[in-house]
Amino acid sequence: MKKIIFTEKAPAPIGPYNQAVLVGNTLYTSGQIAINPANGELVLDNIEVETKQVMENMKAVLEAAGMTFENVFKTTIFISDMNDFAKINAVYGSYFDEKTAPARETVQVACLPKNVNVEISMIASL
Repeated sequence: MKKIIFTEKAPAPIGPYNQAVLVGNTLYTSGQIAINPANGELVLDNIEVETKQVMENMKAVLEAAGMTFENVFKTTIFISDMNDFAKINAVYGSYFDEKTAPARETVQVACLPKNVNVEISMIASL
C-alpha cells in the first residue's frame, strides 16, 4: 500500500504528482526545484543558492516521511549545464556523509521545469 507524503515546508506540486510516495519502507520523491515554499518564488540567485534551496526542499520532504539524508540510497540530479557540476556537487555533498553517500547519476538535460538549472530526486528507505 502506498502512502502520500506532503509537507507545507516544501513547494506544493505544480502538476498531477505528489512530493513523495512511501511504499512499504521505501520513499520515492518527486524532483525538487528551487522554489521557496514560503512565497512560491524561484530562488535563482546563483547555482549554489539554487542547489541549496533544492536540497532544503528535499530535506523537508524527507523529514515529512520521518527520514533524513542518511536514509537516502539513490539520487538523480538533472542539470542544464554540466559546467555547473562542481558547484552543484559541493552543495549537494555538504548534505551527506561521504562514507555513506548514496548512489547517484547526474545528467545534463536540454530544459527543466520553469527553466531552472537543477532538479534533484531521491529514493530513501527506513
